[in-house]
Amino acid sequence: MVVNKRKKSSRGLGSCTHGWGKNKHRNSGSRGGFGNAGTGKKSHNKKPSIWALDYFGKHGFVSKGTRKLITINLREVDDQLPSWIERKLAVVEGGVVVVDLKKVGYDKLLSSGQIRRKLKVVVSSAAKGVAEKVKAAGGELVVSKK
Repeated sequence: MVVNKRKKSSRGLGSCTHGWGKNKHRNSGSRGGFGNAGTGKKSHNKKPSIWALDYFGKHGFVSKGTRKLITINLREVDDQLPSWIERKLAVVEGGVVVVDLKKVGYDKLLSSGQIRRKLKVVVSSAAKGVAEKVKAAGGELVVSKK
């Protein structure tokens, strides 16, 4: 029975591969890597296997006709009113603040939050509860669909 046997790793010190050779214990071995490694545009021999994966070129399309609605809450409108009046994006007429949200850059008015002023809001679309909250504050909601 051998008691003091040296480890293989200590016997391999000083060599590049520690006794394992070039292709063993290198994770990827001699196969060139993992996954799609080496499948660039210059690897012509791998192209046929990649053509089935839609690796090259552009795919799909983007419809130019659709865009995401830009929305704002009643709470945010109430917070932004002083700065809009200062920048003349909203006008005070007889104690009622008139805001055209399309000029400000919003498409839809959502109903979360409360309003503390009388408002006349002109918007292209609004949520269900908006009209009730604006009327409760003594204002008016004008929905203008274009």
